[in-house]
Amino acid sequence: MRPLMLQGHERSITQIKYNREGDLLFSCSKDQKPNVWYSLNGERLGTYDGHQGAVWCLDVDWETRKLITGAGDMTTKIWDVEYGTVIASIAAKSSVRTCNFSFSGNQAAYSTDKAMGQNCELFIIDVRNADSSLSEQAPTLRIPMVESKITSMLWGPLDETIITGHDNGNIAIWDIRKGQKVVDSGSDHTAGINDMQLSKDGTMFVTASKDTTAKLFDSESLMCLKTYKTERPVNSAAISPILDHVVLGGGQDAMEVTTTSTKAGKFDSRFFHLIYEEEFARLKGHFGPINSLAFHPDGKSYASGGEDGFVRVQTFDSTYFENIFE
Repeated sequence: MRPLMLQGHERSITQIKYNREGDLLFSCSKDQKPNVWYSLNGERLGTYDGHQGAVWCLDVDWETRKLITGAGDMTTKIWDVEYGTVIASIAAKSSVRTCNFSFSGNQAAYSTDKAMGQNCELFIIDVRNADSSLSEQAPTLRIPMVESKITSMLWGPLDETIITGHDNGNIAIWDIRKGQKVVDSGSDHTAGINDMQLSKDGTMFVTASKDTTAKLFDSESLMCLKTYKTERPVNSAAISPILDHVVLGGGQDAMEVTTTSTKAGKFDSRFFHLIYEEEFARLKGHFGPINSLAFHPDGKSYASGGEDGFVRVQTFDSTYFENIFE
């Protein structure tokens, strides 16, 4: 069970994602080049060059044809996955914090930061026949976020809704036909939400928050189903596609990292049982906080990206699958 170390980034990883088949792993970091890797052997296929700032988010569509990235250079770019060329570059008024393709891949959503006198806004664009003219087209919908900025975002079922997680711990569902909020979670989390990831069937999602907990929510009603408690901020959480497991990754803020040793166990991936909320395993590895986690679609391995700039792909031993909770 030796992990693959993917060394291609010069600065800390911001997000990692597998494509639907799981043969490719995409990573972006605070350097300017998102990378794509073969998930099986950790070979780097290539980079997507063109951003001028830290790349905060990425997503790949259903067919692995298009890649969307959002960056601190105030642009969202849509790339051709195979050739690494920019299909469209859309300018924003502040840096782009989250971006996601809808399930069908017909639409994409991205949100901008509340900065430089600009409010946080959520944009939805049509990417069916995306080309360079997309940068001039108006978005199909824009929703200003008045209360708190969006820190993570997901598409709901059937591409009809968008779930947003906010800096103040709120979660909301937006109907994109009406362009208004339909469900608000209230304050289950007391601090900002760093990451949200759907379960395989899309009925639930897990959140990772600065308030040191991860929570499991119903994706229709936003009812909080489970809570996974840790001692330090959770940066990312993912649900296993085959077993009732959740993996959490985190650590303290980047500025406090130098004062702790790796041995203190602060930078482990922690595995919790989805239903019993019990921690049953920890995996060491990173030399800094884990910023992003992703399960392989077949559930037999997972990847983590850290503040140390490495992506580690860990394949599970056979004992992992035999471990049945009594």
